[in-house]
Amino acid sequence: MAFITGIAHINLTVADGTLEHAAEFWSETLGFTEVPVPELQRGTLKWFDVTPGGQQVHLAYDYATSSTLSHPSRRHPCFKVASPEALQQLQQRVWAHHQKGVASSPRTADQPGEENSGAKGKEYAQRFFCSDWSGNRIEISL
Repeated sequence: MAFITGIAHINLTVADGTLEHAAEFWSETLGFTEVPVPELQRGTLKWFDVTPGGQQVHLAYDYATSSTLSHPSRRHPCFKVASPEALQQLQQRVWAHHQKGVASSPRTADQPGEENSGAKGKEYAQRFFCSDWSGNRIEISL
């Protein structure tokens, strides 16, 4: 069964103090349309539609380039699933693989039924996060 139906967004990081420069490049040079970000993250994120209401590029400050080094990198792809049921099934599969603790297991995984490890806000769709065996952060979303 294929759970993933597409890419919702990619999240790229920029150095502190350069978000406005990056926004100028992505919007004015590349022609992507800037869209509103969640209220609680205003001033720390910029979102751009690649396709209207579809795939997006998100730009954010990377915790690794700031004074707070306790957070994982904000760089990640976000994969879409078709339904809440598919999201739940895939999260169970990822969690089970994480629990195995073998070489290919995800380093981290949000536990089913618990709060996800992402940013909070009413604007966010149902989702969960994990990281692959190499530590690459992955978001799975409706």
